[in-house]
Amino acid sequence: MNVASLTLTAGRPWPMGATLSGEGVNFAVFSAHATGMDLCLFSGDGRREVARLPITARDGDVWHIHVGGIGAGQQYGFRAHGPYAPDQGHRFNAHKLLMDPYGRGLAGRLRWSDALMGYKIGSSRGDQSFDSRDSAFAVPKSVVVDPSFDWGDDCAPLTPLCDTVIYEAHVKALTARHPGIPAALRGTYAGLAHPVMIAHLQSLGVTAVELLPVQAFFDDRFLVAKGLKNHWGYNTMGFFAPEPRYGGANPLREMQGMVKALHRAGIEVLLDVVYNHTGEGDEWGPTLGFRGLDNRSYYRTVHGGRYYANDAGTGNTLDLTQPAVLRMVLDSLRYWVEQVHVDGFRFDLASVLGREAHGFDPNGGFFDAIRQDPVLSRVKLIAEPWDIGPGGYQLGAYPPPFLEWNDRYRDGVRRFWRNDAGMAPDLARRLLGSAERFDHSRRAATSSVNFITSHDGFTLQDLVTYTVKRNFANGEDNRDGHDDNHADNMGVEGPSDDPSLIAVRELRKRNLLATLLLSQGTPMLLAGDEVGHTQGGNNNAYAQDNDTTRIDWARSDGRMARFIGRLTALRRKHPVLRQRHFLHSRNRAADGLPDVIWHRADGAVPSSGDWHDHGFRCIGVELRMAAEGQDAPDALYVVFNGGGAVALTLPATAPAWRLVLDTSRPELASEAVGARVNLPGQAVFVFEPLAEKVAP
Repeated sequence: MNVASLTLTAGRPWPMGATLSGEGVNFAVFSAHATGMDLCLFSGDGRREVARLPITARDGDVWHIHVGGIGAGQQYGFRAHGPYAPDQGHRFNAHKLLMDPYGRGLAGRLRWSDALMGYKIGSSRGDQSFDSRDSAFAVPKSVVVDPSFDWGDDCAPLTPLCDTVIYEAHVKALTARHPGIPAALRGTYAGLAHPVMIAHLQSLGVTAVELLPVQAFFDDRFLVAKGLKNHWGYNTMGFFAPEPRYGGANPLREMQGMVKALHRAGIEVLLDVVYNHTGEGDEWGPTLGFRGLDNRSYYRTVHGGRYYANDAGTGNTLDLTQPAVLRMVLDSLRYWVEQVHVDGFRFDLASVLGREAHGFDPNGGFFDAIRQDPVLSRVKLIAEPWDIGPGGYQLGAYPPPFLEWNDRYRDGVRRFWRNDAGMAPDLARRLLGSAERFDHSRRAATSSVNFITSHDGFTLQDLVTYTVKRNFANGEDNRDGHDDNHADNMGVEGPSDDPSLIAVRELRKRNLLATLLLSQGTPMLLAGDEVGHTQGGNNNAYAQDNDTTRIDWARSDGRMARFIGRLTALRRKHPVLRQRHFLHSRNRAADGLPDVIWHRADGAVPSSGDWHDHGFRCIGVELRMAAEGQDAPDALYVVFNGGGAVALTLPATAPAWRLVLDTSRPELASEAVGARVNLPGQAVFVFEPLAEKVAP
């Protein structure tokens, strides 16, 4: 780049970030409190600052400049001038190079150094001291990106929520050890798009892949000091940039290619996104971008501005009540939909996003903005409905069209199959979509995202192998992670070679998975559960970028994957398993039968005493299409037997029934049965009605 040949004009205040424009690039950056702003251009290798250009044009709180003579691939950053007054919430320090909040790409890795801090480490004045060292050598550079891509005939699958089956996965952990993927592609976006992986997802019946964070993040300093990494990625610093470690020379292009390949296979892509906080941490954290550009605007501060609200538990909280911050979040979401063609988002600690001055508000600015947005209102939106702040647990309180992770489902189903006393009523609620939480404001039964396992907690294999977490490898003396996992080791703690114990554990896993895929709501599977992936009892493997989290595909014989495929096929075949309307035992106009009928093993409808009996362990549920829904003839009888062997009397509402699923016999295709059938204990059974009686 010849600096002398650059042509500088005022440019324009939109779009935000760096945008290719004519024979150059337009830059626009927000800061309400800065007194000056510099654009810094770097050499091709990012090592030398070759130009520092004062930005003099300002439209409201947006600083902007157009630079002719540069293009895609140009590395840059900002330096913001202003008061360094932590007591007032201002932490400007022009010695610190700042990443562009709207940067579409990043070059280089964060190099931890004391020079990244706006204050002098060790000073008696603490964070109110001032550090004048230049941090450019240690900060990743923002990169001007050309987002154009040949999408060809790409078409979003637009899978209805009632047909959706989600598969939560980590890009690297999913593919890093897959023998069918070329070594060079393992652990990358391209590896996830490989035909072998797509074929596996299709065989499971998965309709959407939900990826752990792929927006650019960095490894925390305390982890690096321990020789660990931030594996999960919940430490975002680039809300518009794909994480470079999962891509090659052009991570954005690779990610676009991944989405295109998955779409071609009919699989949607959902992103787990973290807009509740950034990686800059609390007042002792580094100055990398937001803090140096306008700390008081980007973050929720307390005590006059000196300290940070910490409702996310990570040191800081983004302030979405600020219009510019809310705009950034919405612009980021739209960017991923429009430029990367993703199909939806799962919002980490989403209660933060709905916090107004008076607390969580389902009609707050973020929810109002996203629901009226012509782009975002039509994609899938999933909330993790809690944070650690006051009143942060908001399960069921989100407005439509949001879905919500249902931890009550996870815990209730785990406890029922663990044989906890008195769990029958809770299981009944979970099977019908947790209506007591979600059936309001014209929400659909699909609002509940049901899951048994997720990235956070035990894997399915560990859930039946351990009762006590084993997180020592995280370097926190096993203090981190949940202590109450509702797990059951089936009598022996840890792995075992005992064939009988292995068989019991496999049956428990099938029972849990069958319950999940036979429930109303939107099911979510955890990647690796289908091959028996274990993390050795680590239930908080956020820092384990190693074989602890990387799925070992070689350990599977394929049986559990085939069983899951059977469950999803059964779900597809029967509309009664995936209804939009909640079921409330109302009579149907078509046949006068209730849409839900509960049964005891002897065929009788349970009394109030039965439901309050702590030993009530065998629950039958007769399902039909909702009374206010479509008049389809589909019906099923599903039995969840958490107790011992029983003699089951089948409902008289059909001439006969056929057994089509028995978790104790996973290879069973179907079997005609009479009016009474002997069932083993600790298993799930599904019966389809027949039009004629079975001959004795």
